[in-house]
Amino acid sequence: MSVWTFFGAAAAGGIGAGLRYLVDILVVGTKPTRFPLGIFVVNVTGSFALGVLTGLGATRVGDDVAWVIGVGLLGGYTTFSTVSAESTLLLRSGEARRGWLNAAGTLVGAVMAAGAGLVVGALL
Repeated sequence: MSVWTFFGAAAAGGIGAGLRYLVDILVVGTKPTRFPLGIFVVNVTGSFALGVLTGLGATRVGDDVAWVIGVGLLGGYTTFSTVSAESTLLLRSGEARRGWLNAAGTLVGAVMAAGAGLVVGALL
C-alpha cells in the first residue's frame, strides 16, 4: 500500500464516520429511541456496499480504490463496537429482548446484505 492510499483510506474513514452519524440522524432523528435502528441501517447498508465492492473484485476497481473505499470509507461508516455497546446497554437496562434482537439481528442482517452485495457486485 502506498502512502497516498494510506492517507486516502484515513480521510475516507473520517468521511465514513460522518456519513454514519448523518444516516443515524436521518433514520431516527435527534431523540433517543428504544431500539438503535439507525445504527442497524448503517451496518446493513455498509455490509451490502462492501459485498458489492468485494463482488466487483479489486482487479476491476483497482487495489488502491478497494482499500480507500473498503477499509477507509466503509470501515469508518460501519461500526461493530456501537452495536456491541448498545446491545449491552439494552441488556443492562432490562431490555433483554431488544438487546438480543439488536445483536443477532445486526449479525444476520449484515451477513445477508453482504451476501446479496456479493451477488450484485459479481453481476455488474
